[in-house]
Amino acid sequence: MAATEVLRLAEDPGMGIGEIMKAIEYDPGLTSDILHLANTAYFAGPRKIATLRDAGVLFGTQRIVELVLASSLFPITRHPLAGYDLPAGELTRHAMALAIGAECISELLDRPAPSHTFTSALLADIGKVVLGTFLAIDPAPILTLANERSLSFEVAEREVLGIDHAEIGAALLDRWNLPSHIVEVVRWHHNPEQITGDRYVVDVVNVAIHLTIGCGIGVGIDGLNYRPCTSSVDRLGLDHLLLEQATCNMLVSFRDIEHQLPGYREGAGNGL
Repeated sequence: MAATEVLRLAEDPGMGIGEIMKAIEYDPGLTSDILHLANTAYFAGPRKIATLRDAGVLFGTQRIVELVLASSLFPITRHPLAGYDLPAGELTRHAMALAIGAECISELLDRPAPSHTFTSALLADIGKVVLGTFLAIDPAPILTLANERSLSFEVAEREVLGIDHAEIGAALLDRWNLPSHIVEVVRWHHNPEQITGDRYVVDVVNVAIHLTIGCGIGVGIDGLNYRPCTSSVDRLGLDHLLLEQATCNMLVSFRDIEHQLPGYREGAGNGL
């Protein structure tokens, strides 16, 4: 996976942006997707990004890595997920909206988002690809259990399958050698209380999930069976006004980026 190689290079403090850009340039499809995203208002504003070199100079290493991960995610998340009743491209839309939402929350809190916030949010639901596609789960027993016992979806998922999408997603990212702080957020994004130490990023991601679902982005058969972590809202000091503002900011930014997502560009159709 090109993204993991780029991430490995970025983790090396002796590696410059030039070496990272060289690794990307060997993949024409990845380069094209990065430039499409780089030229959206959310990332570049009114500036025009003509080449990867331009992007590297403007954004720096961290944002380039995020664009690489987002672009590398497209081929994985663009297909329908029958097990979660998500149409083609919907998981891609959810992942991008979630990553943007996490940054919007941090901006409103006037607290700089740690460098792994965008990436952790982007990859939070990668486990759904495994369960919903490769394992082709039947969600009916999970939903039945959730409704009968008033359980959230991921709890019912674990009871029926013996594992949930968060755990399997974390295992996948660990296998790809992603940093442990990203793996930990993905593992506990529905259960922030399980993280010891600073919970800021997982709190932000947990809240952003519910903002995204509330906007109808990535709402599959499981979407309304998740519960926000109230302690995350409390720890972040969010009130209804801030949550509404974060939602509005997320939607404005996402609507611009959405036009550059593969499903949208190729006319796959996503209902909007």
